[in-house]
Amino acid sequence: MSQLIRLKDIQATHRDLIGDDYYDPTGKTAYGVNEEKIGKIEGALVEDTTGRIRYLIVDAGGWFSSKEVLVPAGLARIVGDDVFFDSLTQAQVEAMDVYDHDYQYSYKEQYEKDRQSFVADSVPTAERMEIAEHNYDAPNKLELLEERLTVNKDRIVAGLVKVGKHVVTEERNVDVELEEEHANIERTNVDRPTDRHIGDVNGNESIEVELSAERARVGKETYVSEEVNVGKTTERHTETIVETIQREELDIDRDGNVVDREGNIVDRDGITAEDVRRARGM
Repeated sequence: MSQLIRLKDIQATHRDLIGDDYYDPTGKTAYGVNEEKIGKIEGALVEDTTGRIRYLIVDAGGWFSSKEVLVPAGLARIVGDDVFFDSLTQAQVEAMDVYDHDYQYSYKEQYEKDRQSFVADSVPTAERMEIAEHNYDAPNKLELLEERLTVNKDRIVAGLVKVGKHVVTEERNVDVELEEEHANIERTNVDRPTDRHIGDVNGNESIEVELSAERARVGKETYVSEEVNVGKTTERHTETIVETIQREELDIDRDGNVVDREGNIVDRDGITAEDVRRARGM
């Protein structure tokens, strides 16, 4: 009967077998059904004979004040720093036993407990599920993430046009022809007899002639000299946005060997890359 040991223990005692870049889910955020956050991964239990991860230790503090349970590793879907249990419900976790850090778990014994927990009477019928062997195989699918730029546009006030008017005073010269009358006296020598006598009253008469002239009369009339309409036109231009993004790349050579970050094949003390993959459950 194979025993289950904690991943951190095998990392401390068998690092020469699993290597320095062995996948460790500890500390990652855990999500249940409908991507509801339930807590975080506290560690993993590994089968002592194969080195494969069989259980994830999940702290379901998001559903309960404090409860750590063992969830079959095959129910997990790993995306970046998050672990999703797409079918794990609160009722299922409630039916599970609390994880005991001091207890020596065996694969077969825990498997039988799981079969009872996932179909317990306290679990709604729609949420019950039969546990199979493949539910204990750690995910062998690694999702590589990359960042992509998303550019949105916001409309802002780029300028304000205000149109008004003011009065400008200027002098204008206008030429106007004016007429005026002047007295013109003509004297004619006459030699004829008359009945009047000098000294008669009518002898002091005078003649008045009225002289007229034109005078310029200045007035002002207002006319509309110009109309101004204010509108808007739209012009388009292209801006180049420069931003740094990241993506994850798989470390593997052409022959299928696992390589480290420097590109060296993992082969320690006679252990082949195939041994490492088998120890990882790949």
